[in-house]
Amino acid sequence: MRRTDSVKIPPSEITPEGKYLSRRALIAGGLGLAALQTGVEVFAGASAPPGTEGLGALTYTHNAQFSSSEAPNSYQDIATYNNYYEFGTDKSDPSEHAQHLRTRPWTVTVSGEAEVTGSFAIEDILSPHPLEERIYRLRCVEAWSMVVPWIGFPLGDLIKRFKPTSKAKYVEFKTLYDPHQMPGQRSSVLEWPYVEGLRIDEVMHPLTIMAVGLYGKVLPNQDGAPLRLIVPWKYGFKGIKAIVSIKFTERMPSTTWAGTAPTEYGFYANVNPAVDHPRWSQASERHIGGSLFNSRRPTLPFNGYAEQVASLYSGMDLRRYF
Repeated sequence: MRRTDSVKIPPSEITPEGKYLSRRALIAGGLGLAALQTGVEVFAGASAPPGTEGLGALTYTHNAQFSSSEAPNSYQDIATYNNYYEFGTDKSDPSEHAQHLRTRPWTVTVSGEAEVTGSFAIEDILSPHPLEERIYRLRCVEAWSMVVPWIGFPLGDLIKRFKPTSKAKYVEFKTLYDPHQMPGQRSSVLEWPYVEGLRIDEVMHPLTIMAVGLYGKVLPNQDGAPLRLIVPWKYGFKGIKAIVSIKFTERMPSTTWAGTAPTEYGFYANVNPAVDHPRWSQASERHIGGSLFNSRRPTLPFNGYAEQVASLYSGMDLRRYF
């Protein structure tokens, strides 16, 4: 991993030069992450849906263990109905205004309570990680949901490379701040840059992934390219996009929505049908793409992932820690 400080990395962790240059050339050439081979069953996916022309194809495997049995939403739904205030507050604004965001070159700064810190090129962040597809339910606090075929890798695998210390209890993430490229940042609707955070055990949970694509292609800008957090048992605002900073902290970070409206958006943001938003019920959800006459359905605790993650919050008052 290329870095700006003086901490040394063991030779065993350094990517061989030939493989590194091959990956770098493919990324620079606009083929996204196509060079990242898994070494196991390669899943090429179905024919790319309309609208993905120009996005680099990815090589990945399908992870059935962590995938929903529900049919994914269409690419059209996923790429045109977005919450991404950096590009506007309407659901259609991101797909209209995000196309000029430059995602190469891209640098991620790692800091805080970890042994390995510094500034890393995205090629170095991505290069060791085989990609997999996981079909996850995405539930937003506005009481709508989608099913998305995300492509990424377990976030915990990346976090281990930075060797968090025993003081690292939380991980803070920040989005790019660039009002020229992100016109929504010129408004005062939120405090910029966007900040999110997780507890370290949530970060390390195998369901948590760093997404880099969907539907077999590199992630579209409006869906969070080039790096987007996916935590499927939490409300969608936890899924921070266009990540440029990862910081290990001893104390809970101050996050954007929890700071903006603390009575409406808690730090934990676990999907809980028993805890309503102050302005609407969370007991049911509207599935985007569903029938107009049968589009609402009951909200599932932890968004349907209770069996895997409920133990993380054993003994906690989930009404207080919402």
